[in-house]
Amino acid sequence: MGRFIHKVSRKAGLSPGSVVYIGPVRAVNVHIDVMDYDDSRLVERRLSELSECTAYLETPTITWINVDGLHEPAVVEGVGGQLGLHPLHLEDVVNTMGRPKVEDTDEYVFVILKMLYLKADEGELVVEHVGVAFGRDWVVTFQEPGRDVFDAVRHRIRKTEPRNRFMSTDYLAYALLDAVVDSYFAVVEDIGERIERLEDDIADHPTSEGAAAIRDLRKKLILLRKAVYPLREVAGGLERVESGLISDSTRPYLRDLYEHTVQVIDTVEMHREMLSTLLDLYHTGVSNRLNEIMKILTIIATIFIPLGFLAGVYGMNFDREAGRFNMPELGWPYGYLMFWGLAIAVGGGLLWFFRRKRWL
Repeated sequence: MGRFIHKVSRKAGLSPGSVVYIGPVRAVNVHIDVMDYDDSRLVERRLSELSECTAYLETPTITWINVDGLHEPAVVEGVGGQLGLHPLHLEDVVNTMGRPKVEDTDEYVFVILKMLYLKADEGELVVEHVGVAFGRDWVVTFQEPGRDVFDAVRHRIRKTEPRNRFMSTDYLAYALLDAVVDSYFAVVEDIGERIERLEDDIADHPTSEGAAAIRDLRKKLILLRKAVYPLREVAGGLERVESGLISDSTRPYLRDLYEHTVQVIDTVEMHREMLSTLLDLYHTGVSNRLNEIMKILTIIATIFIPLGFLAGVYGMNFDREAGRFNMPELGWPYGYLMFWGLAIAVGGGLLWFFRRKRWL
């Protein structure tokens, strides 16, 4: 799992609204992509200059601006300045440690949330910071470079003609948020499948590798819970926002978004309970295995106690010529065989007794 905590102390002493990037070091370039469309027309392009945004914002079409990369505050400030975003909101955009939130202004609605996905090759949980804002005829998204869950929304816009449904920015914003929540379901389902496989393995063979896998899954669930619990507040807040930017036709979709977040939370809590039960099962399995080992060792020691006694008796240095009761067995021609017969009889008798008592 990637590092989730980064130094917030870099902002110490700065004035509120200072756009300072807080997050992992990035070596990639920041890209600005634009989708500008109406019912019958669609333009997609990657901008080379910030000033090119202005031409799209001055048209009556719907404009979606996506900033891929938060590690260059100047780019975030430039895009936010053209859209009239408040400096405190831009500060939240570049602070990847920020908590999910929703705020409503007279000109736009601003949302911060977390996007989660698992790397297919490593199974590592990746947490990315996402900012979404929408006004009357524009939507802007800010996200960290990596996996882009918004591709599904782009595909729907390209394939939907006429684009009546996507002609409202509140519905486009909902579709973007819904794509993020859908990525949560993929993570939750993957974790659930891992828990089921792990349960079978631990029930049969509790090993240290199984305990390490449980700890790894618990860390993933902590990150997932930290992201999805505030998202429930965001979805509920959007549904309750009294803003002219959110139409009555979009509110049912926002309620559906809220229900999806609650469903994710319920599944996360269920997985947490399963992991707790699985950890108890692991400890029980290890304890039972230790008890079985101790039982076998105790039985072996119990069998050898009388055998050791016999060996100690006949290993003493007695002079059999001193008298008839002075270890006469030492002079028997079959004394050695008698000793082993007695030892086998004692050991076999103990084993029969243990089996009859169902200790074996």
